[in-house]
Amino acid sequence: MRSFLFFVFISVAFLAIQACSSGNGKDKSQAVKKEDSPVPVEVLIAKKTSWTSALEVSGNLQAGEFVEIRPDASGKLVFLNIPEGSFVAQGTVLARLYNDDLQAQLKKYQAQLALAQKNEERLKKLLEAGGINQQEYDQALSQVQTLQADIEFVQAQIRKTIVTAPFSGKIGLRQVSVGAYVSPNSVITTLQNTQIKVDFNVPEQYLSKVKIGAAVSVLVEGVDSPLEAKIIAYEPQINVSTRNLKVRAVLSNAPVNVFAGMFAKVMLGASEKQESILVPSNAIIPETRGKKLALIKNGKVAFAMVETGARKESEVQILSGVSVGDTIALTGLLFLKPNVSVSIKKVK
Repeated sequence: MRSFLFFVFISVAFLAIQACSSGNGKDKSQAVKKEDSPVPVEVLIAKKTSWTSALEVSGNLQAGEFVEIRPDASGKLVFLNIPEGSFVAQGTVLARLYNDDLQAQLKKYQAQLALAQKNEERLKKLLEAGGINQQEYDQALSQVQTLQADIEFVQAQIRKTIVTAPFSGKIGLRQVSVGAYVSPNSVITTLQNTQIKVDFNVPEQYLSKVKIGAAVSVLVEGVDSPLEAKIIAYEPQINVSTRNLKVRAVLSNAPVNVFAGMFAKVMLGASEKQESILVPSNAIIPETRGKKLALIKNGKVAFAMVETGARKESEVQILSGVSVGDTIALTGLLFLKPNVSVSIKKVK
C-alpha cells in the first residue's frame, strides 16, 4: 500500500514539473517573438525643398536722435516754450533763466571797453610821435584785451541761461514750470527726431547675411505689414560672451504709431531662396556631441550624425549627414535602436 502511494506521489510531481516547463517555454517563446516584432514608425523621404532662408532675431526700436533737454547753468526759469508733442526747428529757444545780473555786468564791461579803446588809440598816436614810451602803450593795449576777454566770458555765461533745441525734432512732455529753480541735473523736456532705427543681434554663424545697405523686414506690434529697413552699421567686433554681432538698421518710412522703445522682430535674408533638405524638428535626436537622425535602411534602423542649419517654426534645415532619397523615421524614436527591425505605417 505504501509503495503504491509513493508511486502516485512521484507521478503527480513529474507531471507538475512537465507542466511548468512547458509553460515557461511558452512564455519565453512569446517574449522572444514580442521582442523580435518590428517597431511601427512613420517616415519621411528626404528631398530638397525650395524655401526662404530668412533669419528671425529680436530687436529694439530706437530714436535716430534723442536727448534730454537740460540747462547748462543753475537759476530760476523766467521763460518756457515747450509745445508738447509738436515739431520744433533747430535753434528754437525753449527756455530762459534769470540773467539780468549778467546783462548788467556785460554793459559795465562794454562801457569800460569803449573808454579803454579810446585811450589805447590816443596813446598809439603819442607813441608814433615819440610822446610816450612803449611800456605805457602796452599797458593800455593789455587793458583793452582784458576787457574783451571779460566780455566774452560774460556772454558765454548768458548763453548758458538760454536753452535751445540742438536739432529739429518732436518735443516731449514738459517737466518743469516757469518760476522753478533748475540746475544742470534738471530735465526740462525731451527731444527726438522723426527717424527710427532698430538695433538687433545676429549670431556669428549667420554673419553672411549682414551686409551694409542690405534690406531687412521689421515686424512690430500694431502694424499689420512688415516695415522695410536698411542696415547702416554694425559693431567692429563680436560679443565674446554671447557670440553675437550688434547690428543697426534704419526704417525707411516709420508710421506714426511706431515709437522708439518698441520690441521688434527682424527678418534677415527674407528675399533669399535656396534648395535644402528640411525635416520636422521633432525628428532630431539630441546627443552630447551633436545631433542625429534615425534612418531606415533595408527595414532596419541606422543612426546618422547630422549638421543642422536654420530653423523654421516646425522644421530644421539639414546641412550634412542625410542625402536625397534617405528614409527618415519620424515616430517611435524612443523604441529605436541600431539594427532594430521596423514596419512603416505611413510615408510623408
